[in-house]
Amino acid sequence: MIIIKHIDKIEEILAQKKSNGKTIGFVPTMGALHAGHISLIEKSKSENDFTVCSIFVNPTQFNNAIDLQKYPITIEKDIDQLELAVCDILFLPSTAEMYVEGEKNEHYNLGMLETILEGKYRPGHFQGVCIIVDKLLKAVNPNTLYLGEKDYQQCMVIKKMMASKNYDVVLKVCETVRENDELAMSSRNIRLNKNERIAALKIIETLKFIKSEIKPGKLDKIKSTATNLLTENGYKVDYTEIADAETLELIDYWDGDKKLVALVAAYLNDIRLIDNLIL
Repeated sequence: MIIIKHIDKIEEILAQKKSNGKTIGFVPTMGALHAGHISLIEKSKSENDFTVCSIFVNPTQFNNAIDLQKYPITIEKDIDQLELAVCDILFLPSTAEMYVEGEKNEHYNLGMLETILEGKYRPGHFQGVCIIVDKLLKAVNPNTLYLGEKDYQQCMVIKKMMASKNYDVVLKVCETVRENDELAMSSRNIRLNKNERIAALKIIETLKFIKSEIKPGKLDKIKSTATNLLTENGYKVDYTEIADAETLELIDYWDGDKKLVALVAAYLNDIRLIDNLIL
């Protein structure tokens, strides 16, 4: 695996690959890699000639400075995992490389997606996501971008940004990878102590409750019951919501036909966990 730290160098190498007819798959990450990330690498390798992973902890998408400070950095372990997965290139830029001093950040028109769910509770978060993904896509210029479904809303935001910028890149959203007990794999799980790790299972239990109990009609009762399942187990809930799986429009009444997704974001002590489940 080649490690590259500069934009001009990765542009040069990958432009040469593409000129030779090679296809490029790209997996952007913030490090603290787990089996979910590696599954994206493996998917890319199975479908492309060349696979690139980036590791960059992006400061502009953290609306909470303490959360940024506590984000786990495990670069040596990450490199080991990528080498075992036979990733071709690791793009490992510095903050100064990605955010040139004096450069004005672009603003992206994300519409409703920026005002609901994660957009509501993490103001500015998705602008930061779009800024860095836009920069990374320009540097890597992949044929296909691979993202994990656990960040459901983020995937939709990136899709919207890519369409607005006319990127000729295929976006593939891959199924959430879970632990044996069905906890969604997440870099934040590293921060869970033993008791918190057990309590974290209430997230998927709540989502499965929604899936098993949902029926056509008003949805306010099932959402409030789901919220109570979490608060009774020590969570501070940002949201338990049900939305149109295609548009993410929040749904209060279900016709029994529309494809839905249930989404949860809640704090377990100071650790914020998110997950979703297609209904």
